[in-house]
Amino acid sequence: MTDAPAVSVVLPAKDEAVALGTLLPAIAEVLSDTPHEIVVVDDGSSDDTAAVVRALAADLAQIRLLRHRHACGQSAALRSGVEAARGALIVTLDADGQNPPENLPRLIAPFAAGDPTLGLVQGQRMKRQDTLAKRLASRAANALRGRLLKDGVRDSGCGMKAFPRAVYLRLAYFDHIHRFMPAMVRREGYRIEVVDVTHAERQGGASKYTNLGRALVGAVDLLGVVWLLNRRRLPQLRDD
Repeated sequence: MTDAPAVSVVLPAKDEAVALGTLLPAIAEVLSDTPHEIVVVDDGSSDDTAAVVRALAADLAQIRLLRHRHACGQSAALRSGVEAARGALIVTLDADGQNPPENLPRLIAPFAAGDPTLGLVQGQRMKRQDTLAKRLASRAANALRGRLLKDGVRDSGCGMKAFPRAVYLRLAYFDHIHRFMPAMVRREGYRIEVVDVTHAERQGGASKYTNLGRALVGAVDLLGVVWLLNRRRLPQLRDD
């Protein structure tokens, strides 16, 4: 591949060998009419994630593999992938198979109009295939986040997102930023669109978060984002 693709699909992955075996070919099929690349960032996996990706890349040239020497977290893996991406438009989804690739065209479509003010298309999961405890914890966290950040979305934790690479690289970086991207994108003066996406059961592997762990880390991060939002005032140029 010599020409830059239109779309770069970035997949942070940790111990997702089972899911990636079917997910990557499915992404390639869904985007077969769109020049694209698939950037998998192996975040210190202890399973066969890298081997699976390399085997698939032998037949699908658009697949690229990046590897962290040790686990750095989802946000760090996302940033590594975006920095390495060659496409102007980035699309992300979780590597566990819970974000069906059939939703990808829905995320990409709003950018076809070429609106420079559009900074993020955020997926929101319909009929979530998670445990009741996880759904309730997520609902409570989203309600609190929405109340404090007023970011205009109900499911900022959904891994399905599309955004210009240049917009992402303008954002202040911190660990777990992937959970607060709508607020951070609005902070830079861009607008957001929300699209409904389907949700599936996890395809192997195990969740990297517990409800308690997510809540404790999320509370600290939320306060940090509130602090950031209160210290940002976009300059406005005079007409004269």
